Amino acid sequence: MKKLLAGSALALVAMSGAAMAESHSAGTLCLITKNNTNPFFVKMREGAEARANELGMNLMAFAGVTDGDAAPQISAIENCVAAGAKGILITASNDSVTPALIDARAAGVLVIALDTPLGDAEAQDMTFATDNFEAGLLIGKWAAAKMGDTSGAKIAMLDINKDNISVDVARDTGFLVGFGIEVPDLKVMGSETDPRVVGHESSDANPEGGLRAMETLLAKDPDINVVYTINEPAAEGAYQALKAAGKEGQALIVSVDGGCPGVASVKSGVIGATSQQYPLLMASKGIEAIATYAKDGSKPTASEGLSFFNTGVNLVTDKPAEGVESIDSTKGTELCWG
Repeated sequence: MKKLLAGSALALVAMSGAAMAESHSAGTLCLITKNNTNPFFVKMREGAEARANELGMNLMAFAGVTDGDAAPQISAIENCVAAGAKGILITASNDSVTPALIDARAAGVLVIALDTPLGDAEAQDMTFATDNFEAGLLIGKWAAAKMGDTSGAKIAMLDINKDNISVDVARDTGFLVGFGIEVPDLKVMGSETDPRVVGHESSDANPEGGLRAMETLLAKDPDINVVYTINEPAAEGAYQALKAAGKEGQALIVSVDGGCPGVASVKSGVIGATSQQYPLLMASKGIEAIATYAKDGSKPTASEGLSFFNTGVNLVTDKPAEGVESIDSTKGTELCWG
């Protein structure tokens, strides 16, 4: 079954030894991630492989070469359909994969988006993901509770970028609502007019971008005392900027992800609290849904009150706040990834 996929240097690389084996009796399924280097996606693959083996399914796992390039993922989708896959789990690079996924569904393939829903509902049967609004809400409530009197808050918002990506928007607005700030439009970042928000800057979700964004906001207001970050790499950069300015002790830093390096930053005190998500569970539950579909044709349903299947979130902090449920960094380390 091993073969070269279209796309030369951008071709996908088959990741799983199981993908090269003969199909198991329970059927074949595919996992397609953005890349094979991000620990989040590595943990997804581990969860998918383990559960597929337990259920006797043949997993074909693929990863794109470059994050954000949809062409390799489209090639993978087409190859999975040709291989007779019962289902596809995908973390889409962007919505350019939509037509290929719609075609896959028309061919009888169950399509489950992992972590982030696709823009077109017709491209997926269900999304298995963290409730990112809840993740933001938890760190917002924690920050407000730790501050007490929030009237003097000066908040830096470090988002991914200005593109209103669904995950970015949900975490950003969830934090603000949790902190007690009115957000007129929950689908758009920056709709709030509260003067406590110093500004929004793009971090590109990495340390370098986090440092750059924090420097920009500190230049705007050197007295920033609350820092929201889209993820823990951005938080790392924000902390470095604060430290370079001699202000590392003046601000509460909160984040989302729950990777092992981020939990270590909670333990060391760099990050006050982070919301932990569970990529392994996203993948393993997705595998189970495809196995059920292969068996009797039934499709997964959304969690109550949501439009997706919620794989859970926990606030991780060593400084618990009254009224905000949390786990400590020791438990967070047991559950972390990366």
